[in-house]
Amino acid sequence: MAIKVQSFSDLNLNKQILSAVKERGYDKPTEIQQRAIPAIQSGHDVIGIAQTGTGKTAAYVLPIIMKLKYHQGNDPRALILSPTRELAIQIAEEVEKFCANLDLKTARLYGGTGLKLQKEQLESGADILIATPGRFMDLYLEGFIYTKYIKTMVLDEADKMMDMGFMPQIRNILEVIPTKRQNLLFSATMAEKVLTLSEEFLEFPMTIEITPQATTVPEIGQILYKVPNFKTKINLLGVLLKNNDFSRVILFTKTKANANNIFKFINRKITDSVRLIHGNKDQNTRINAYRDFQDGEINILVCTDVVARGIDIAEVSHVINFDVPLVYEDYVHRIGRTGRAKKSGKAITFVNEAEQYHIQQIETLINQQIKVVKLPVGLKVEPTSFEEQQIMAREIDYQKRKEDESYSGAFHAKKNIGTKSKRNHR
Repeated sequence: MAIKVQSFSDLNLNKQILSAVKERGYDKPTEIQQRAIPAIQSGHDVIGIAQTGTGKTAAYVLPIIMKLKYHQGNDPRALILSPTRELAIQIAEEVEKFCANLDLKTARLYGGTGLKLQKEQLESGADILIATPGRFMDLYLEGFIYTKYIKTMVLDEADKMMDMGFMPQIRNILEVIPTKRQNLLFSATMAEKVLTLSEEFLEFPMTIEITPQATTVPEIGQILYKVPNFKTKINLLGVLLKNNDFSRVILFTKTKANANNIFKFINRKITDSVRLIHGNKDQNTRINAYRDFQDGEINILVCTDVVARGIDIAEVSHVINFDVPLVYEDYVHRIGRTGRAKKSGKAITFVNEAEQYHIQQIETLINQQIKVVKLPVGLKVEPTSFEEQQIMAREIDYQKRKEDESYSGAFHAKKNIGTKSKRNHR
């Protein structure tokens, strides 16, 4: 009969780890921690499926450092793979805090920054590597990583790894690390690609699913504004951000161009307490922006989905989806930046006519309807430009053809009518 877990002391962790857990302000282990930690300690391969913000990182980090115990030699014994630099940094910070009272060394390996420091970390010895797949292979091929003693491998945010096309790099890594090892896969969703991945490299895994796939936490209040066009979305954003309740905001867009334009608008018209993160920003700029927001130096962070996964920042009051994400699971990850650690938060999504289709798919995914609210009184609703009308018409046609292959397309029909009319006048 399984022992009921009431506290971290019930999880067979040593005093040094328990002390670090207490210093982090953790009281009772979350459900994913209660169930995953004993399974990992028992040596099982584990698939952990849980919502973002439920403590997945500690669920695999604590049993790993308990197994490693102390620094031993110069070569790594555990490898944690992350899809993004930002998440790798976040994981590394968590690992280092939990290792505060232990003689364990870590190395952070990710792109966007120079190799020299990372090579120095490896040369001085590291028990745990926290890496993005590409940078790991770069350093391995240069001869800086000796993999013989790696006994535990973790894939964190596995669904995002699959979305970002990391399967070839992961296969390369699997070829160069020992086959006899413990494998841990953690994800917010059990997408089909993740299932395929798990079948390829896990052996008789124990699946621990805490909540239905892609559900959102109840502490997040979700609402929709139906907004006709980009300019009106900008106007609505201006109205909302002038409200003092919007004290700490992460704003997501689907393109770098939109992120740039929104940042300029907020910086010019609302406040200079804003930073911008997307893939074209260099690594130091991205890290500094994230840390300024984390430390409360700024109030608004504008970004693409590069930071939607795994970033744990307390007290985010609002998440604003300026654009609806096209990868529907990203909606869950975006809004999961608020409502963390049982604290309430709000998620607001702006939806134009062409995005309504995607909202319907997201509502199916999360198994709930998102409340639609009226636009604020006095909001200036701008006319939709001809170019934006054309773009939305094409998108709606594409969506209808996707649902019904026999649909010929209103947008194309209009074009054909126009062409025939011109011919008749010749």
